[in-house]
Amino acid sequence: MQTQLADFIRDTPEGREADAILRKCVHCGFCTATCPTYQLLGDELDGPRGRIYLMKNVLEGERVSERTQLHLDRCLTCRSCETTCPSGVEYGRLLDIVRNLVEQRVERPWWQRAQRAALTNVLPRASLFSPLLGLGRIAKPYLPNAIAGKVPGSPPDGGRWPAPRHARRMIALAGCVQPALAPDINAAAARVLDRLGISLIETRGAGCCGALRYHLNQQREGLEDMRRLIDAWWPPIEAAGKDAAGGVEAIVMTGSGCGAMVRDYAHLFERDPRYREKAARISAMTRDICEVVDAQIDTLRPLVANTPARRVAFHPPCTLQHAQKIRGVTERVLAAAGFELTPVPDAHLCCGSAGTYSILQPELAGQLKRNKLAALGSGMPEMILSSNIGCQSHLADGAQVRVTHWIVALDERLTGQTGAMNGVR
Repeated sequence: MQTQLADFIRDTPEGREADAILRKCVHCGFCTATCPTYQLLGDELDGPRGRIYLMKNVLEGERVSERTQLHLDRCLTCRSCETTCPSGVEYGRLLDIVRNLVEQRVERPWWQRAQRAALTNVLPRASLFSPLLGLGRIAKPYLPNAIAGKVPGSPPDGGRWPAPRHARRMIALAGCVQPALAPDINAAAARVLDRLGISLIETRGAGCCGALRYHLNQQREGLEDMRRLIDAWWPPIEAAGKDAAGGVEAIVMTGSGCGAMVRDYAHLFERDPRYREKAARISAMTRDICEVVDAQIDTLRPLVANTPARRVAFHPPCTLQHAQKIRGVTERVLAAAGFELTPVPDAHLCCGSAGTYSILQPELAGQLKRNKLAALGSGMPEMILSSNIGCQSHLADGAQVRVTHWIVALDERLTGQTGAMNGVR
C-alpha cells in the first residue's frame, strides 16, 4: 500500500513503524473472512481492510471524525486478521498507534469519558477493584439485569499454595482483577507445577501488566504500570543471572491477555534506555502456563493414569492463538491428562470479551458470546475451559455448564476433586 504520511508523524518512530506496516498490506481482503465484527455487521469499515484505510487516512493528515473513532472502537483487537494475513501485516501495532492519535483529536461524549475513566482507574488497582466487587455482589439482587450479569458470584476458594521447595523456581503474575475474580487459578497452577518439580512464587508489589490502560489509549499511564511491574520482578530475575539462591528461570502467565502484553515489552521499551534491556529479558523469559506444563508432559502422564475421562470444550483466547501464536499446546496437555476434547466450530473467532470490550461494546460482545457458547456447547461438554480470566468471566455469564480455567480443571483431576465445591458457572 502506497503511503504519504503527514509531516506531524512522518519522521517519528511511530510514523516509521506505521509506514512499514501499511506498505505490507496488499488489499487482498483475506482478513475480512476471519474478522468477527465484519461477519456480524457486514460493513467494510468494520473489517481489517477498511479500518486500515481509515488509519491510513489519519496518518496522511485527513480530518478525523467520530465515524473513524467508532469503527476503530468496534475492533476487538483479536488479531485474527494477523493470523490470516499472507503479508504479515502487524495490524495490532498499527491500531495502537492510530487509536492514540484519534483519541487526541476527537473528544468523546462525557459519558464515554466517564466510563473509560472508571475502567482505567478501578480495574488496574486491586485495592480498589476487590472491595468494589464485594459491594457489587451484595447489591447484585437489586441491580438491573444488564448490570447484574457483569457481577460474578462469590469466588472459589483458592486453596493451599505450596511453599517453595524445589530448585526450579518461576514467577507467576497475580494480575489486577484475577485475584478477586478467581483466586483459584494461580493457586491451582502452583499446585500443578509443584507436582512437576517447579515452585511457583508471586512477587510483592507486582500489579497490573499495563494492558488495560495502554489499550484504552492511556499509553503513558500503561507504560508506567509496566515499569512498576518490571521493577517488582527484577530482583529475583537479576539474582537468577548471578546464579544466586532465590533466582527464577521463567515468568509464568496464567492469563493469556497479560502474557501477550508482557511478551510485547521488548518492543514497547526498545527506545527506553533505562528499561530496554530489562524489558527484553522479561519478554524472553515469559511463558504461558501451557508451555511450562507441556515441557513436563512425560512427568504429568503417570500422575493422571487410570482416572476417568471428562468431556471438555476448550476455548483458546485470541491473546493465546493470535497474539502469542500458541496453538494446540493446551489441547495437547489436556489430551495427555486424559480429558476428552469435544470439537468446537470456528475456534479461531473471538468470544467478545476482549479486555474491556464487553463493557464498552455490550451489544456486539453479547452476540459474539452467544455464538461462541453455541459453538462450545455443540459437542455436549461437561465443562468449558479457557486460559484467560476475561474470557472465562464473559462466557460464564450465559453458559449452561461450568466455565473455568484449564489449569484448575487439571489440578482437580490430579487431586481427584470434581470441582463441584467451587460453585463456578
